[in-house]
Order: sequence, then C-alpha cells, then structure tokens
Amino acid sequence: MILKNLFKGKEVRNASWLIFGKIGQMLISLAVSILTARYLGPSNYGLISYGNAFVAFFTALCTLGLNSVIIKDFVDHPDEQGEAIGSALVMRLISSILSSVMMISLAFLLDKDEPLTIAVVALCALGPIFHIFETFNFWFQNQYKSKITSIAALGAYFVTAVYKVILLITQRNVKWFAFATSVDYIVVAIFLFIAYKRFGGPSLKFSVKKSKSLLKRSYNYILSSMMVVIYGQTDKLMLKQMIDENEVGFYATAVAICGMWTFVLQAIIDSLYPSILRLKNEDQEAYERKNRQLYAIVFYVSCFVSIGFLVFGKLAVWILYGEAYLPAVPILRLITWYTAFSFLGVARNAWIVSEGKQKYLKYIYGGAAIINVALNALFIPILGGIGAALASLITQLLSGIILPLLVKDLRPNAKLMLQAIFLRKVR
Repeated sequence: MILKNLFKGKEVRNASWLIFGKIGQMLISLAVSILTARYLGPSNYGLISYGNAFVAFFTALCTLGLNSVIIKDFVDHPDEQGEAIGSALVMRLISSILSSVMMISLAFLLDKDEPLTIAVVALCALGPIFHIFETFNFWFQNQYKSKITSIAALGAYFVTAVYKVILLITQRNVKWFAFATSVDYIVVAIFLFIAYKRFGGPSLKFSVKKSKSLLKRSYNYILSSMMVVIYGQTDKLMLKQMIDENEVGFYATAVAICGMWTFVLQAIIDSLYPSILRLKNEDQEAYERKNRQLYAIVFYVSCFVSIGFLVFGKLAVWILYGEAYLPAVPILRLITWYTAFSFLGVARNAWIVSEGKQKYLKYIYGGAAIINVALNALFIPILGGIGAALASLITQLLSGIILPLLVKDLRPNAKLMLQAIFLRKVR
C-alpha cells in the first residue's frame, strides 16, 4: 500500500529505469570486482580501496554541494537550466583539479616511504576531473528521463568491465587496476555528454551571477558533505595507518557487499526528489506524507536486507570473494545495520532543501565527524575493522535521528522519520 501511494505515473517509470539500469551496472561491476579482488588479494585490494577512499574524501570539495541544489534551481528557474549546468561544470572543474592535486600531496605526506601507495592514489585521483559531467545526470532526472542516463551508465560500465577483464587476462599489476576507477569516470563522462547533446539539452553557458547564486545555496552542503565524508572514509584511512592494508581490504569487502543493493534506495530517493520539492508548494499534507512514506520504505527495506546479511553473510563472502576474505564476515554483520540510518540521511535532503534548513547540516555532520574520528581512534586499535564498523553505525544513528532531535528547526524532520519508523501516518 505504501509503495502504491509512493510512486505514481512518471515517477514509476523513472525509478524503474534507475533501478534496472543500476541492476545491470551492479551485475557487471560485481562479477568483475570479485574477480579483481580474488586476483589482487586482500593486501592489494586494500590498497585500491585506500586510494578510492582519498577520492571519496575529496568528493564534497569536488562537487561543491551543487548536487543538492541544482534540481531545485531547475524547478525554480526552468529558463536558466543551460546557464546553471554550464556554471556548475566550470566550478566543478576548478575544484576537481585542485582536489586531485591535494590528494596526491596528502599521499606524499602520509605515505612518503611507500611509492606504490602514492602511485595508486595518484592514478585514482584522475577520476574526479571527469566526474564533473555527472552534472548532466541531474538535468535528465529533472526531465524524468533517467532511462537515457541508465543506458549511458550501463554502456560505460561495460567498457570499464572489458578494460578490467583485459587486465586480468594479461595479469597486470595493481597500478593498472587503480587507473580503472578513472577509466570509469572518463567513459561515463563521454556517454553523458553525447546523450545530453543528442536529447536536446539546453545550450551551456557560464555565468558569474548564476555561479554565485548556486554557491550561496550550496556552501552549507559543501561543509556538511565534507563532514559526512570524514566519518564515511576516515575509517579506511585510519585502518591503513593504524593496522595495515589487509585490514582495509577486509573492511572494504564488507562495505562493498553491504552496498551491493543500495542503488535501489538511491534510485527511489532520486526519483522522488523533484516531486517532494514540488509538493512543498502545492500540498503540505501530501508533502509530509510523501516524506514519511519515503523514510518508511528506506528504513524497512534496509532492515530486511540486513537480516539477510546477518544470516547469510558468511556464505556470501565465501562464495563471492573466497576463503581469503572470510575475516570480513563479522565486519559485514555489523556494518550492514548502518545502511538504514545512512540512507535516511540521504532521503532527508529533499526536506532540507524544501525547508531551506541547509545551514544546520554542517553542525549536525560536524559533530558526527568529530565523534566518528574519536570512536575510530578508540575502537580500531582494539577491534580493528569491527571497531571501524561499530564507529560507523553509532555515527550514522547520531547524525540521522538523535542529533537532529536536539535542533529545534530540524526536529520536525526527525519526528517525520520516527513516525515513518513506527508506521504512523504513512498512508
């Protein structure tokens, strides 16, 4: 019943294409990633994960928080879409180049006696420069044309998979696999640009005025996203520095399995984002109900999957990654529970933008980031990867529900989440 009320018409079609497109990507990526992990072994796989953690760590700076406000700008100023996209592309290009330089510099600082680690980070750091073309994806979402981007992304994943298979066949070293992340971004960029031109995307134009307008609304997301990344990626960085790359490999394996299915949640959230923004100005009751329905679906689907990982986690790791990765099982059984609270936070962004409460995010996530680093420093030396998983779970619970309850202007949203969890007013 909730699903029936949640999706209607073009939302169903849009979500379906997002989900089925992601399923195709997941199947291709899963098969190749498993073969890659088995070939590289926990140590080298952990090194790749370490490099990717650097990329994720700087993602907030690369995107400038524009992802959270650009769709609303499309809705509010439909005649300025080309200007918004062009301005976002230029700003993201500058920030991505600076971020890539910072990643490589940080690797030299932290791992100065490990040339292989520095090389892996440098190769991974090329990807964000091409990731700027993700901006086109938001225009397609706003047009309810996710079918196009799903096909484009699927094609890009196929090309990247072929590249990795060639590496496996020719038995290349870890550096070649590090560059695979950047290959993925490059191919997706080409496909999205072609699709944007092919399907009538508005002419691109850079505007200083539009850039300032977007940044004025997104800067709170830059800070909050940086805080999210700190407690989302610090665990891998700290595991490498405090334990070793093997532990990073086990932890990354657990996180990868845990995240195999979350594209479903992201597709649902992405498809409903424009509708929630529009309902805010049309029907307050329907707007609140749509938010509760979204939170309920996110929470209960996540819990259902987590129970599955709790029961079948060992079997999943053994079948997919092999006996060498079995130390990842206890980490998986714990970290899987953080998905529900993590994606409640993602789903909340539509409410945050609609209500104009962006300024509070930096305080919520800033507090959570500090707590997460402290918990990792406390738990990792004692429990290793399990300690990092425990720190992540506690942090997501705090940032998702508990800390917002302490902030007056965010309390209405926290109450919507609690009502959703207890299935109140969701029909």
